[in-house]
Amino acid sequence: MNDTPLTGSCLCGAIRYQVTQIATTMAHCHCSMCRKFHGAAFSTFCEAKKEDLQWLTGEDKLRSYIAPNGTCRQFCNDCGSSMTFASSDATGELIEFATATLDCDLPANPDAHIYTESQVDWFNPNDGLPKYKAGRE
Repeated sequence: MNDTPLTGSCLCGAIRYQVTQIATTMAHCHCSMCRKFHGAAFSTFCEAKKEDLQWLTGEDKLRSYIAPNGTCRQFCNDCGSSMTFASSDATGELIEFATATLDCDLPANPDAHIYTESQVDWFNPNDGLPKYKAGRE
């Protein structure tokens, strides 16, 4: 990545963060929980090592929703913006954060569509990226 940290925030600006390094793999997730949580046809998350992401303001505003399958989704208590995702087997070494919360250009592009077996019938991505019925197989 470049020398300048990427910055991001929630809708109301109460939560702000910076990230110095992101993983190059990033997928559009079409699972029903991501769709419901984001109110969109899919969600896109970036992944960073815990030490590469720093909460600048509002970390105390983060609230968590633990789904029946054990995944954890964090959001802003004030505006409801989706901020992070953690799978049920996450070790805490990596943080997945909502790509759309970045306030700057992203130096990478999504490389796949995952959980397409759950995708909505009114949107069929035709961007040439690999599609996986579940996670990356």
